[in-house]
Amino acid sequence: MNTFRVARSALRAKPMGSLLARRTYADAAGPADKIRLSLTMPHQSIYQANDVIQVNLPAESGDMGVLANHLPSIEQLRPGLIDIVEEGSGNKQFFVSGGFAVVQPNSELSVNAVEAYSLDQFSPENVKSLLAEAQKIANGSGSEQDIAEAKIEVEVLEALQAALK
Repeated sequence: MNTFRVARSALRAKPMGSLLARRTYADAAGPADKIRLSLTMPHQSIYQANDVIQVNLPAESGDMGVLANHLPSIEQLRPGLIDIVEEGSGNKQFFVSGGFAVVQPNSELSVNAVEAYSLDQFSPENVKSLLAEAQKIANGSGSEQDIAEAKIEVEVLEALQAALK
């Protein structure tokens, strides 16, 4: 029996009412409702906290805000800014080049990024010059691979430049 049929037969075993979620958005976070957040790259952990109020993510499907008790989901991230709202200490911002965000039950959020850096680590002048170089290669007559890589660089650097403004 293939795995799809096994999963489908398991679904029939449960009453359908228990599988359907009745809410579509997170409830407003109360004083005790916090998100446990983990922001990691493949080789290191960047940020962890148990008392985050909200996290704003650059999802491929559009910008997304996550509050406590958010409906579980998996989102692919595009290059952009992750904004972490902490109680009392303001916001922390990280730029990610891509990755995935997994919203789990019990107000847990795991963000796995290819690259992630604090926004204050970037120089707007360096970003501007790197963007000009990448655009020159992307619009040039180099090899297909060079042009494809340059187009990816342009996408990431344009998002970074927008985040630094």
